[in-house]
Amino acid sequence: MSHMLEQLLRQAESKTLEFKRDLSSPRNLLKTLIAFANTAGGRVLIGISDHKQVVGVSDPLADEERICNLIADSISPRLIPNVELVSSGEHTLLILEVFPSNSRPHYLNTLGPDQGVYIRLGSSNRQAGPDLIAEMRRTAMGIVFDEMPMQELSESDVDLIAASRLFGTQHPLDHKTLTTLKLLRQEQGRLVPTHGAILLFGKDRIQHFPDAWIQCARFRGLDKVDIFDQAEIHAHLPEAVTSIEQFLQKHAFKTAQFGAMRRQDIWSIPISILREAIVNALVHSDYSQRGTPIRIAFFDDRIDIESPGLLLPGMTIEDMKNGVSRIRNPVIARIFRELGLIEQWGSGIKRIFSEAQKQGLPEPRITEIATGLRLSIYVQKTAPIMTSSLTNEQVSKQVREQASAYLSDRARIMLRLCSVQPASKAELLSAAKLSNAYMNYKRHIIPLVEQGLLELTIPDRPQSPFQRYRSTVLGQHFLGMDMPSLPNETGRQDLPGNQQK
Repeated sequence: MSHMLEQLLRQAESKTLEFKRDLSSPRNLLKTLIAFANTAGGRVLIGISDHKQVVGVSDPLADEERICNLIADSISPRLIPNVELVSSGEHTLLILEVFPSNSRPHYLNTLGPDQGVYIRLGSSNRQAGPDLIAEMRRTAMGIVFDEMPMQELSESDVDLIAASRLFGTQHPLDHKTLTTLKLLRQEQGRLVPTHGAILLFGKDRIQHFPDAWIQCARFRGLDKVDIFDQAEIHAHLPEAVTSIEQFLQKHAFKTAQFGAMRRQDIWSIPISILREAIVNALVHSDYSQRGTPIRIAFFDDRIDIESPGLLLPGMTIEDMKNGVSRIRNPVIARIFRELGLIEQWGSGIKRIFSEAQKQGLPEPRITEIATGLRLSIYVQKTAPIMTSSLTNEQVSKQVREQASAYLSDRARIMLRLCSVQPASKAELLSAAKLSNAYMNYKRHIIPLVEQGLLELTIPDRPQSPFQRYRSTVLGQHFLGMDMPSLPNETGRQDLPGNQQK
């Protein structure tokens, strides 16, 4: 037996490997070959029993000719796999190897191009729907979905005010910059937004992409039977990162470690890993698919992040673990990179696995599901959840009560500054050693206002250039409780939004 055959027989059936005893079910074999060609390629070994014993084929040359004729007559566009006869003792096997095809989508002629397209999902074949077929056609032609123009829309459909706020005054978003970033495209003598622009900053994104939002939920236990809290996030995609983090943090708790100079806050969930996973989902989701949003499910032992869209052709889960990356949405990825939400191209998943190992967590798990990919991040411990049945209003009250009365270092600095005299947004951020950027304002100042710890000096004109912030009575009370946060029986946490950047 050859070394290659020994290696293959040690493996289980997978996205790229299948075993067949004989050619008694040629239709299923043809579906597998089509699925391999449309997905990541693969090998079929014919002459292997259900118990993975080598039984060989009865007439190797005749079977080789038969399978080649079946493929030629049954599959379109034309598919030419490598067919090899391999000897193993007194037996002879047929090994068919299919490579990812640039002529996809291939389909079964008897079912036609709309019903006969198959893809590989784990170790099984799945019939592709119209969205997946369209995506395969685009990728085969080199067309990128988020770069495609939306000719029925105009520049006014993009929230350029929000985009400019995120980029800051040092990066003005003029027409040249917007075109370079491929947020706008010249079509028939006028500038129109791309899919990426509307997904990122569309004023009415849901009208055009009804499933481009994020569903967050906290469940009791290890499955989706008993839901405790949920939220729908419709923010612009770059801002959704913080909104998702805040949802997760309000259901976690924080302890403190004290070093020689200062304390270090330790969350019960791996914040840095989750942030990487959240960004990865927002950047790589297939927004052309209909029927499912991005889903974040927080269980007692893990956090599942489900993103629509199967792996791009030629990619496998092992490729992802090894750091191989292909960008599905280059426009969205470029904007996330420009805003500092992506640190290094193509290293996210590998960094997630590496960081989990460093933190002593179980290895994350990537699973291909019917709608796309699920990334499971395991946690060491989570905040206990009360078991009574609660209304939404009671849930919100309980979550607020679970927020800790003890503030992060930056929050204390800002509250103390405002307790002396009112301070501007720029002064608060500077005191906390943060840049005067909108994302820092949203992450560090707005939560203090929402919690009633800071108040505006001109409340009826929030955007006034003379706006200042001052500590409330409640804020002064929290400052008086200036002590390290400790976990208790209710799993208390720091106030949402006061995390270190």
